[in-house]
This record gives sequence, C-alpha cells and structure tokens, in this order.
Amino acid sequence: MKPLTRPARLTPGARVAVVAPSGPVPEERLQAGLDLLRGWDLDPVVAPHVLDRHADFGYLAGTDADRAADLQAAWCDPDVAAVFCARGGYGAQRLADLLDWDAMTAAGPKVFLGFSDITALHEAFAVRAGLVTLHGPMVAAVGFLKNARAQEHLRATLFEPETVRMITANPGAAALVPGRASGVLLGGCLSLLAADLGTPYARPGARDGLLCLEDVGEETYRLDRYLTQLLRAGWLDGVAGILLGSWADCSPYPEVRALLADRLGGLGVPVVEEFGFGHGEDALTIPFGARAELDALAGTLTLEEPALA
Repeated sequence: MKPLTRPARLTPGARVAVVAPSGPVPEERLQAGLDLLRGWDLDPVVAPHVLDRHADFGYLAGTDADRAADLQAAWCDPDVAAVFCARGGYGAQRLADLLDWDAMTAAGPKVFLGFSDITALHEAFAVRAGLVTLHGPMVAAVGFLKNARAQEHLRATLFEPETVRMITANPGAAALVPGRASGVLLGGCLSLLAADLGTPYARPGARDGLLCLEDVGEETYRLDRYLTQLLRAGWLDGVAGILLGSWADCSPYPEVRALLADRLGGLGVPVVEEFGFGHGEDALTIPFGARAELDALAGTLTLEEPALA
C-alpha cells in the first residue's frame, strides 16, 4: 500500500466549505462551529442544503441528490481550499455513486475532514482520487465544540502540520499486543468498513496498512459480526498494525475489550487500544493515506511526512 497524495496545508484567510453528506445538522451547533473556524482566521461558507432534512427519512440531511451536489460543487470550486463535514449520522454511502469522481479528481487535491459515517467517503477519496484525508472532529460535533485538545490538534494539523509529526495517544492507551509497525494509515468506523466491502469505493484490503478502528452505539455481538466479516473476507490479511479508538455508547468496555483481543489478538501484529480518535470528546486528527510508524507500547504514531504538504 503506497502513501497517497497530500493536499496543501491551510493558510490564514482560506475559504473552507461546510457540507452535510449524512445526517441532519443542529443549527445552533453549526453556528458555534463556524464561529470557532472564524476564530482561526478561516472563511467558512455553508453549502446550500446543510440544514435540510429529508421529507421521508428524517435521518438524512436532505435528498441524496442535493447532498451530493453540495459536496461536488464545494470540491470543484477553485476558491475553496478545504471541505469540512458538519456531522456524521448516516447517508454518506448513498452519495458515492452520485459523485463525478473524474471531475473531483481533476479539481485538484484539497483537505477533506470528517469521521464516523464519513468513513465511506474517506474510502472513496482514497480509492477514486488517491488522496490523503483527515479523520478528525467535525464542525457541528459536540466533542469538537467542547474540547480544547481536539480543537488544537486539528488546528495544528491544518496550519502547522510539521508540529504534529508525532501523534501521542490520549491517557489510558495501552498495548493489547506490543510491538512496532509501519504502514499507510486507513480505517474509520468499523461498521462502515464492513458495510463497504465489495463496493468499487473501498480498498480491497488493509494489507501493509495501519488500520484505525472505532465505532459508536454498538452492542458487542454486532461489533463481533463486523470484525468477523472483515476477517472472513480476508480484508485484514497482511495488516501491519491496528489502532483502536473510542467505543462510545457501545457495550461496557471490558466486554468490548475482550472481543477486540479475541478477534484481533491472533493476527500477530501490534495493537494499541484507546488511542484517542473517533467519538471521544478529545479526539485526535489522523491523516488517512499517510505513512506512519506505530509504537503500540509507547502509544505513539510517527508520521513519515507532515499530514499536509
């Protein structure tokens, strides 16, 4: 697995577009996030359908066509340097087939930011555009709005990526399986990775990669189902190392931990738990598509190059 193309870092005054590829967005949280971005001397512009709600399916922020049009128009706008997702939820999978990936690739590399349901788009941008993307806090996410550490790590990654070449796990991280491994970062929400199997917008596997996994609101048997599906499909064959993030609102963590050790411990690769990305309030920003070295025992991830060029 080769490193992907890094987009350029942001500079003061950069225009960033905010889109809602998945679920509906609370307006008050959106406004708070926009104010935070303006405080970083960014110029955020909100896509036309960000505050929409689908007439039949209230879990979607507007129709598939409108959400896809917002994302494509923002990406292809030459004045936009980055596209930030407002929130996750569900719906990003439904957009992948509606986007003109040739036009988006031709529009040039840009910063793309999101997590959770946005995992489906991280995979698509990697496979169809060959682009490094940022798995990190979203504009209207509660954790981003409340947590200074999450804000600062994202801000540094966007503007001064050379200052965060080493990403140190949050307190509480531990090695499920000690060791060191190098590879290209990939992953995201476990349930989305399992759901993406077999589509033309997903990698064929995690071979030679450093796989990041997290999820939210899942019972242990469902996490078992997703992991077992990835194992049975051969998707984890040859993975170099595994980073485990948050399991917010899942079953009690000791039960989840036992499952993770059962399903992943036999792969013979370093595994670190509670690294500090995903649905936790102090979530770190991880550049998917960048090459890095994991030290599971030390709880560090060292990037070969800065996340952004």
